[in-house]
Amino acid sequence: MHKTFIQSTLCATVLALAASGCADMNATQRGTATGAGVGAGLGAILGAATGGGGGGRTARGAVLGAAAGAVAGNVWSRHMEQQRQAMEQATRGTGVQVSQTADNRLKLEIPSDISFDTGRADVKPNFRPILDRFAGTLNENPATFVTIVGHTDSTGGDQINQPLSLDRAASARDYLAGRGINPNRITVEGRAAREPIASNNDAAGRARNRRVEIYVNEPQRQG
Repeated sequence: MHKTFIQSTLCATVLALAASGCADMNATQRGTATGAGVGAGLGAILGAATGGGGGGRTARGAVLGAAAGAVAGNVWSRHMEQQRQAMEQATRGTGVQVSQTADNRLKLEIPSDISFDTGRADVKPNFRPILDRFAGTLNENPATFVTIVGHTDSTGGDQINQPLSLDRAASARDYLAGRGINPNRITVEGRAAREPIASNNDAAGRARNRRVEIYVNEPQRQG
């Protein structure tokens, strides 16, 4: 058996085991990372079994297997697709971006002119109908889980922006809980200004960076 194959398989196994034990990962991240490790191991095995490429083929198999395994951490079921279509229809013309991520999560990106006023964490009136419709899709899909991530622009510094971004995510969670969604299904995170999607050097860019992202995932069932 090739030395490269052994190394690749060992690395994949270590990755899978380490990922499953990372305390600072949420359930989605652990499932994705573990899937990537297992996938890499399977890819390495397949790459070596086909022969003819030596270590290079084994390495390519591990990379491809890791990518496939990462996606396998969550499933994109018929219910998830229906939820995506429902949210696209409900948010059409509002500026909300609805998409499917590479790791099979539904993503809603809510701009600041809909979600929260500058420096505030209370849900704006324009945001409520979107959250109402979203709560309806969550009630129809009880196997899904939600992560809400708040972001700010760079104005004010991290001491202000970190709690503000977390408070925004928590406000969205509390609103959904008031619409019958079990808060245990919802994880909230605050990223302050650490993940900008535009320049903070002008007003338009800062407005884009003040946003909330909502992710929905359906973990792949084990066994």
